[in-house]
Amino acid sequence: MANVFDGLPEELAAEQFIDLVKTDAVRIERIVSKGHCSPEQGWYDQHEHEWVMVLEGSGTLLFDDGRELVLGKGDYVHIPAHVRHRVIHTDPDQLTVWLAVFYS
Repeated sequence: MANVFDGLPEELAAEQFIDLVKTDAVRIERIVSKGHCSPEQGWYDQHEHEWVMVLEGSGTLLFDDGRELVLGKGDYVHIPAHVRHRVIHTDPDQLTVWLAVFYS
């Protein structure tokens, strides 16, 4: 047994990505951010579908069609494969804990 909140970092110089489950069919990842964003020059353009939920904190996603989506505690979104997106804001004052499920 484990808890998704176990081992949260006290200091966070870089975003933290930890695979909680990884099989050929699915990957479940915990992401921890604190004021982090996607690189300015890059978009996520994944070959997998992504379902992502904010467990703590908040974050803002930008899609390449111009849509912005602000996610707070408990909010989730499904992002189909190859829908280009990026994180443009996470709370700089507290940890943002994301749970992301990637699947084909």
